[in-house]
Amino acid sequence: MNREDLFGGSWKLNPKKSHFDPKHRVSAGTMRWDRTAGGYLMKAEGTHNGQVVEETPATFVLDGKEHAVPGQPSITAVASSPTPNVIQVEAKNAGRVVGKGSYVVSEDGTTLTATMAGTDAQQRTFETVVVWDRQQGTVT
Repeated sequence: MNREDLFGGSWKLNPKKSHFDPKHRVSAGTMRWDRTAGGYLMKAEGTHNGQVVEETPATFVLDGKEHAVPGQPSITAVASSPTPNVIQVEAKNAGRVVGKGSYVVSEDGTTLTATMAGTDAQQRTFETVVVWDRQQGTVT
């Protein structure tokens, strides 16, 4: 395992260990993290009510500064990595915090826990904890 890049690679949703908000429940999912010059590109997809839902890829620039979110004209995101196994993110809409989250990789590098809370596009509040298991042979 490359200890310098604990996030890189592919992850599979572990629904039994996850705690979904009733408005944001999926039954299966995959996620991939790829290193970029300033942080990571994360791509995810899941299955909700039998339909595959592909999330818009997220770019995490880990410099602690606000960055525009592509496709979301009034949304900015601030991401940082206070330790090698933690990424913290805060989303703002017109300067107001609308979401916070953290991604934490376990000490052994086999589990990634994403904890999110905020307001979705339909202005509904949510809180969710999603657990992901690293897929074998995907460490970058």
